[in-house]
Amino acid sequence: MATTLPILYLNQLVHQGRTFIKLWYAANPLLTNHLRQASWIQFSKTYKAFVMHHSPECLERTFAHCHGVATVTTVYLKKAPRLTPGKPTVLLAEVTGMDPLPKVPDLPVVKLQPFLLEDGSTKVALSFKYSEEIFTILKKSPVVHWHKEKRVFVVAATGEVLKKLQAQLTGKAWLWLSQELAVKDVALLRQLWEQTFCKPEDFISCPLAFLEKLFLLNYSQNTIRTYHSLLLRFLNWHKHVGLPKIQQFKEMEINEYHRQMVQAGTYSYSFVNQSINAIKFYYQRSLGRADVHLANVERPEKPERLPTVLSKQDVARIMAATYNQKHRCLLQLLYAGGLRIGEVINLKITDVQSARNLLFIRGGKGKKDRTTLLSQKLLESLRLYYREYKPKEWLFEGQFGGQYTVQSVRKVFNEAVLRAGVQTKVTPHTLRHSFATHLLEQGTDLRYIQTLLGHKNSKTTEIYTHVTSHALDKIVSPLDCL
Repeated sequence: MATTLPILYLNQLVHQGRTFIKLWYAANPLLTNHLRQASWIQFSKTYKAFVMHHSPECLERTFAHCHGVATVTTVYLKKAPRLTPGKPTVLLAEVTGMDPLPKVPDLPVVKLQPFLLEDGSTKVALSFKYSEEIFTILKKSPVVHWHKEKRVFVVAATGEVLKKLQAQLTGKAWLWLSQELAVKDVALLRQLWEQTFCKPEDFISCPLAFLEKLFLLNYSQNTIRTYHSLLLRFLNWHKHVGLPKIQQFKEMEINEYHRQMVQAGTYSYSFVNQSINAIKFYYQRSLGRADVHLANVERPEKPERLPTVLSKQDVARIMAATYNQKHRCLLQLLYAGGLRIGEVINLKITDVQSARNLLFIRGGKGKKDRTTLLSQKLLESLRLYYREYKPKEWLFEGQFGGQYTVQSVRKVFNEAVLRAGVQTKVTPHTLRHSFATHLLEQGTDLRYIQTLLGHKNSKTTEIYTHVTSHALDKIVSPLDCL
């Protein structure tokens, strides 16, 4: 009676970028001992299986070695390995058309920035990476003039002129405003903010009355721009019904729109919540729709996430990895005073009140002024910085004058983190979180920390009690008592 031989399966194995063959078979001591006799086959402790090189020679020797002992099969050898994603796969509801604002392809940028003439008047200078096409358009433009001495194109600092210039550059370049230009012309801002979007015939532009109302109520320009983009998205999502019908929407339509955003799975809690705020402002404050009630619009539940906090050692490494005196002072300010990026770049020289050991913060979040700590070590650094750079108005000024930019601060921070070798995923705002947590660990009262950070609600500050290690070292785990 013939005996059935055990089956030896050959499987593809990829290890550290190289391809091997893994041998698999049902438990069989005789076959195991037989494979141990093959010099080209080794037992891998990592994979807990016999492995060999993936080569014609090894395959041929294995077939010959196992003849009469086992049936060797390559049925799985050429089968593509199954790839497993590193993260869980989320199954979402089918939501189509969640991008109502497709953008035009990237265009060259013409940056607008203030330009002071010899007679004391102010113009707007145009800076751009040289392009013959853009140069020709500006040279022929009736609103643009060439300044011979400074060798730069300039225009009058009025909204009407800049609107004409943007129209002349449509499809050729984008106009970007520098941080030093405080634009109050709502129509110009709308035109610049919407220049990057494709505009079919049924495109709905953001109503000017909505933007004017936000300006009238003294909302910050960052908030106005955010509300503009979110309302623009909402209007163009429903553009097929037309603006008059959109203005008659009730809570049901607003809820349905945001429910689809949540089901799309690509928008954060903050994004959806801001969208609700912008759309409600439009209906209640701009259109005067008192029948659209705040309580009747569903809001997604906010996830309880703890802030990322650096250790004191990591903060010290980041500071030490910054060699430029200006950059070091920037990062020291973020940590030593618990400041936001916008608060740092808005500091003026007179806001450093060394006699009182205080920093005066003007127009922080929510347009609130406050004072915060002025570290003695920071004060010494600032004095060295001042003697070297001699800023004129702003505490930190750009290479060619004017206020320092948010993008520059982020770049300085990211480069310092990279040089310091800090592996934690962090942002400049992490230094503010670290400031609050380290103060709490030093025993500072939570009410003082709230004041220093400029938090309106104490509950906002209380989140740092969940990330501090203060007194945790005195608690013994029950596992250690077993």
